[in-house]
Amino acid sequence: MAAGFRRYSTYRQAMVAGTATNVVFGLLRMAVLLAALDSAAGGRIGGYDVAATVTYVWLGQGLLAFVVLWGDSALSDRIRTGDVVVDLYRPWDLQVAALAEDLGRAGYCALTRLAPPVVVGALFFPFRWPSVERWPLFAVSAVLAVLVSFGMRFLVNASTFWLLDNRGVGSLFGVGTGILCGLTVPLDFFPEWARFALWFTPFPAIMQGPIDVFLEHGSLWLTLAHQVAWAVVLFLLGKLVLARAVRKVVVQGG
Repeated sequence: MAAGFRRYSTYRQAMVAGTATNVVFGLLRMAVLLAALDSAAGGRIGGYDVAATVTYVWLGQGLLAFVVLWGDSALSDRIRTGDVVVDLYRPWDLQVAALAEDLGRAGYCALTRLAPPVVVGALFFPFRWPSVERWPLFAVSAVLAVLVSFGMRFLVNASTFWLLDNRGVGSLFGVGTGILCGLTVPLDFFPEWARFALWFTPFPAIMQGPIDVFLEHGSLWLTLAHQVAWAVVLFLLGKLVLARAVRKVVVQGG
């Protein structure tokens, strides 16, 4: 975890550029969603008013880099080049080591990528803060979101053991996740049947779950239970996939 924190803290210019980009896209997303609210009857959609929508946008922009929805290809690149053999020789569990590094990255991003967009939203726009007792529960939900996201990304990366080049799978995952996790629009904007179906998948646990905990929407304990269940299932599935993949490792080019 310390190594992951140090690694990402060295890219300060990338952090500033990423944060600025998140803020700019946050302004665009907020304008679009507020226009939709303005045209809706009663100025509300799916239980979201102006303050809830603004909070959803800026919290989502912060969580975007915290949980990482796409762009994580370090493991798949090492599998494709054959460098993963070195990782498998090391006296560690590759999956656990990758998870620890990802948690260190998330700790750094919580300070530099999650907090700034939330501060911008709170300073300049109507913002809805949760009650005091919700703050530790939101922290727990945010960590669970990272675990679920890691589990899904690990499976996408591990597919390279069979596909040799998983960039197509990674692209599909990135496009689909943004819609299905509640980043593009709140899942409460979806038809009821679609919301019901999506909550049987791990996608809402990445983004919509922590936002619901923050905004005090829906059942707190069902949301947390959903996140815990999928974090465990995806971790165990990743362990199974890795075990099957390393039964016979073929080094590319060798």
